[in-house]
Amino acid sequence: MKRLSLALLLWTVSAAGLPLRPAVAQVTPAPPAPAAPETAAPIPAPTPADPGSSVPPTSPSPQAPPAPPPSPRVLVGEVVVDGVEGALEDEVYGAIRTRPGFTTTREQIQADIDAIFATGFFRNVRAVPEDTPLGVRITFIVDPNPVLKGVQVDGAKVLPQEVIDQTFQPLYGQILNFRTLRTGIEQLNTWYKDNKYPLGQVVGSPNIAPDGQVTLEVAEGVIADIQVRHVDADNQPAKPKTRDFIITREMSLKPGDVFNEDQAQKDLQAVFGLGIFEDARLGLEPSPDDPRKAVVLVNVVESRTGQLGGGLGYSTSTGVFGTVSYNERNLGGNNQRLGVNVQVGERDLLFDLNFTDPWIAGDPFRTSYTVNLFNRRSFSFIFSGGDRDVTLPNGDTPRINRLGGSIEFVRPYAPTWVVRAGASYQRVSILDADGVLSPRDEFGNLLAASPSGIDDLFAFNFSGTQDLRDNPGDPTRGSVLRLGMTQTVPVGSGSILFNRVRAGYSYYIPLKFLRFQPNPEVLAINVQAGTILGDLPPYEAFSLGGANSVRGYGEGEVGTGRSFAQATLEYRFPVLSFLRGALFVDYGTTLDTQADVPGDPGGIREKPGEGLGYGVGVRVVAPFLGNIRVDFGWNDQGGNQLTFGVGERF
Repeated sequence: MKRLSLALLLWTVSAAGLPLRPAVAQVTPAPPAPAAPETAAPIPAPTPADPGSSVPPTSPSPQAPPAPPPSPRVLVGEVVVDGVEGALEDEVYGAIRTRPGFTTTREQIQADIDAIFATGFFRNVRAVPEDTPLGVRITFIVDPNPVLKGVQVDGAKVLPQEVIDQTFQPLYGQILNFRTLRTGIEQLNTWYKDNKYPLGQVVGSPNIAPDGQVTLEVAEGVIADIQVRHVDADNQPAKPKTRDFIITREMSLKPGDVFNEDQAQKDLQAVFGLGIFEDARLGLEPSPDDPRKAVVLVNVVESRTGQLGGGLGYSTSTGVFGTVSYNERNLGGNNQRLGVNVQVGERDLLFDLNFTDPWIAGDPFRTSYTVNLFNRRSFSFIFSGGDRDVTLPNGDTPRINRLGGSIEFVRPYAPTWVVRAGASYQRVSILDADGVLSPRDEFGNLLAASPSGIDDLFAFNFSGTQDLRDNPGDPTRGSVLRLGMTQTVPVGSGSILFNRVRAGYSYYIPLKFLRFQPNPEVLAINVQAGTILGDLPPYEAFSLGGANSVRGYGEGEVGTGRSFAQATLEYRFPVLSFLRGALFVDYGTTLDTQADVPGDPGGIREKPGEGLGYGVGVRVVAPFLGNIRVDFGWNDQGGNQLTFGVGERF
């Protein structure tokens, strides 16, 4: 044991923060100090002012309470450290300021105790003065911390044990130091922040067992409840329209989970992505039952979701017609969609009724379904385009009328796959401008599977999509794979039996050729192919050319085939914050299958069967609509075409 020596007084110091108490029986009182000589006359007490005097009476000034007298300074004869040896003993001597041969006070001894505690190695410190023949010996009695054996955490749900071990493993087997332990605790708190758990932290004081096992308690911000608040634009309470469960089921965060900032942001995007709110915000407040838990508040501002429209028109093919439309995106507050479009003309009644439930109530797999009833009439690009104009015997262009309905179920499968399955029925009729059946063209080629010009088309449809893009609406990296199959059942008129398969793959590569805009450049690659096996009504063939196929050609001008393949290479680059440019090359081919389509609609119209297009385009960024696309392309036949679209082609 090291000793530092000299001597004089005695008192007892117990624990850090306690006052020093004079030892009663062992202090030799010092002789009284000599009285100070009187050098000034006493100040007379103030007397009341003369009533006739203009001098006001004197009032005594307020006095601050007297400061406590300083502790007497004593001379230290010896300093001893008891309880440790070696390096820890040196830590104590290095921390204290009390030295033999110098005076000290109670306050200085207390400061030394605090300094010893501040080293972090000791759980108890006492200072015991003792009078000796040579003076005062001050003994610092210290109780060191145990050797750190391990650290465990109570209340952790997301903090991995390996992070705890990695943080404290270098300290195991050493004397526990409160300062290094505090540094480790701060590292755990930093881990919570870095991993987007803003409410997570170590709380309370560590529990240190005599065997060196340390237990920490954490409060991670467990979600006690998720509540929906309907507010107006001024954040005032508003009458709710959307049912609360429609909102909460979009959230991956659930009561009992630990609040995660990134996950909350994705949930907020999912709620806003429903398309029925003007605004959506998240808030947090402590749970009234347990302040260590959080209540997540979803504040939503409802938007108008219904739209009614109508109009009158005139067409040389249909005469006078009227249209009525109604669309509701939040039917009954259930986020269900209803669309009604009716066109009444002199010769026909066309309609399209659809209903979509984006999430069947109670279904854990998030299955949606869409029901559609329709009577549609349109021109077909199968029977148009090409260098030769082929019409019906009366000179009209054939119309395809489809009367029927469909149902489709959609279900997410695994993190990146979406699977669709459904069935449809269509009664397909080939009509002229007056709505009269006209099953053959001017050369006698049959335009339908049935000689009557009416086909019953009953089909089962299956498709799957794997989407790995960073942003499906405006991708800059990743890929998307699409697979589809349609199988018809040979019932009704035409007895049609065919199997159609189709596949497409897109890949996006970020580039850095230009640097005058922060928005990324992208090289986008797309390939598609498909074929039809079995019976093939001509109107179901593949049509190539146009805005969504080979640009530079008009719609359907490249070819009409039983099979097809096409590829696109497109370089997209920023020009301004709201404007982008594109350079593209498209190629498509029917793989020499035009003649395999009944009636050879592509061949008799002298479509080339394959084509190459290239050109330039601009994209006007419109976040709520999708990018507005304008492309101008040239083709390998010497023609050109200007096309428009909404959203990227792929």
